[in-house]
Amino acid sequence: GFDMLVLRATYAPELRTGMSRSEVAAILPGLLSRLNPAGNSTASRALPATPRSWINAIETALGPGSGFSSRKRAANQAVVLAQELGWSDHRRAYSHYVLGRMIQANEPELAQRHFQTALDFLRQTPGSDLHQAVIRPRMAAYLIARGDGEAALQQINPALPVASRFENAALLATSLLIKAEALDLLGQFATANTVRLDSLGWARYGFGPDWAVKAKIREVADLRPSPN
Repeated sequence: GFDMLVLRATYAPELRTGMSRSEVAAILPGLLSRLNPAGNSTASRALPATPRSWINAIETALGPGSGFSSRKRAANQAVVLAQELGWSDHRRAYSHYVLGRMIQANEPELAQRHFQTALDFLRQTPGSDLHQAVIRPRMAAYLIARGDGEAALQQINPALPVASRFENAALLATSLLIKAEALDLLGQFATANTVRLDSLGWARYGFGPDWAVKAKIREVADLRPSPN
């Protein structure tokens, strides 16, 4: 979809913070042509209109102004609307992702199914690599909590080159920390320590202050099940 292309353009190295509007305008046509060469000769295929009801549901689900039950109800409504409208694009995927994120703490297994559904739809959507990569740490975290290091490793590994390509420091740091936990579960402690060290520079770049970095490290380390 077009907004997927815009997302990829946003993370492209040609565009930098602080550029003027005219500088961006001069670069954008060539950038879009490079990111989507097929678009040079293909007629546009607009997605069906997005109804206000779905937008309202997503805004309520993500917004700070409502209680948890209202937000969860809105997230469920977004999924139902996306299904009823027959969507199979990134909007359908995003509906499932938002609901999965909402219920992950209390209904982790159901959340995993929503994340997997989101991934399945995104795989059919060109230019959705970064969106897929954002979902993978949440799925891998569930597998870490279950003590399944091998499955967690398989889940998180595809996110690493994508996060690196898009220079998304927070996503890369989180993915590396999760990979380190998975390696620890597999008894590969030396490799895990190396990966954890690799994550620190990206974590400082992605999360900023030391307290935020330490909080993220603790959050990921706390995923592991306690030894019985």
